[in-house]
Amino acid sequence: MHTAFIGVGSNLFEPQEQVMRALQALGSLPQTSLMKVSSLYRSAPVGYLEQPDFINAVAQVATILSPRELLDALLVLEKSFGRTREFINAPRTLDLDILLYDDLRYHEDGLTVPHPRMHRRAFVLQPLVEIAPGCVIPGLGSAGQILQQCTGQRMERLEHVVE
Repeated sequence: MHTAFIGVGSNLFEPQEQVMRALQALGSLPQTSLMKVSSLYRSAPVGYLEQPDFINAVAQVATILSPRELLDALLVLEKSFGRTREFINAPRTLDLDILLYDDLRYHEDGLTVPHPRMHRRAFVLQPLVEIAPGCVIPGLGSAGQILQQCTGQRMERLEHVVE
């Protein structure tokens, strides 16, 4: 079994409900079990700013899927939630990202692990540290220490999700 951390986000069509439903759906992915789920966080958009705030969370899963198989399953799940890709950083019904996969450092077309921008995003790091306080981002160091460098990013913890 492999351990992966998945970033979950939404800012369209009742985003809190979208994220809650997506977190439940992660446990139904093939050969994958949902292990832990963070609280929900509201955060300001990044990149394209003329859009609603996002609701974000991080989930820890155990899987026997390869990184590519896991990504493919996540993309199918996004599509089932009505995800379209209008332009970079566009509003979305659901965004699922592989943040970490074991201690793997990996890159292929369309997939980089660790997620290449996670170390700059408090809305990823805060929920990650919440469920995995000792987490280390391969090649970068302690997620908790990296989070301390992400100052000035507006975020609000909403509620804890019951596992």
